[in-house]
Amino acid sequence: MDRETEDVLEVVGPRLRALRRARGLTLADLAARTGVSESTLSRLESGQRRATLELLLPLARTYDVPLDDLVGAPRTGDPRIHLKPIRRAGMIFVPLSRRPGGVQSFKMVIPAQPEPLEPTPQTHDGFEWLYVLNGRLRLLLGDRDMTLPPGEAAEFDTSLPHWLGSADGGVVELLILFGPHGIRAHVRADADRSSHN
Repeated sequence: MDRETEDVLEVVGPRLRALRRARGLTLADLAARTGVSESTLSRLESGQRRATLELLLPLARTYDVPLDDLVGAPRTGDPRIHLKPIRRAGMIFVPLSRRPGGVQSFKMVIPAQPEPLEPTPQTHDGFEWLYVLNGRLRLLLGDRDMTLPPGEAAEFDTSLPHWLGSADGGVVELLILFGPHGIRAHVRADADRSSHN
C-alpha cells in the first residue's frame, strides 16, 4: 500500500470518533443503527481495524454524509471548509452542498471573455434556480434571450434548451440551485407584507 493511502487511512479512525461524538452517539447507539458490532467500531476508531468499504458504507448512511467525508475530509479539528472548484465548459463551479441526491447548490463563475462565446444550448432532466451576484448574465431559454443584472433571479425546467454566458464579456458570478425533475425552489413571501402595504 502506498504512503498516501496509508496517510488517508490513518486519519479515518479519529475522524469517525469525532463525528460520532459530535452527533452525541455512543458506540452502542452506533452499533444498533449500523449493524456493525461495538468492538469493531471501537477498533475502527482507535486505528486497530483498517477501514473497509463494508464498514464505511453503513456509517456514511447513518451519519447522512458522502463517503468522501469519512475518508478525504480535512483532519479532525480543522475548522476550514475546503471547497473544490470544478471546471467545465470554460466555467467554474464551486459545490456548496455535498449531500447526495436532492437539491444541489453551486456558486458558478463565468470568466471574462475577450470574444463573445457562441451559445450552445443544452437540455437535461431537472429544475434550476439561479441568482446573479455580480456581472450581467445572458440567459438563453428556449427561444427567449434575456439579460439579468445583479440581484435578478430566474427559474426554469432544464428540459428546455438553455445556455448561460456573459452578456457583455465581463465576469459573471451566480448562485445556482439544481434539483431533480419535479423539485422546484419554493419562494415564500412575508405573510405580514400585504398588511403593511
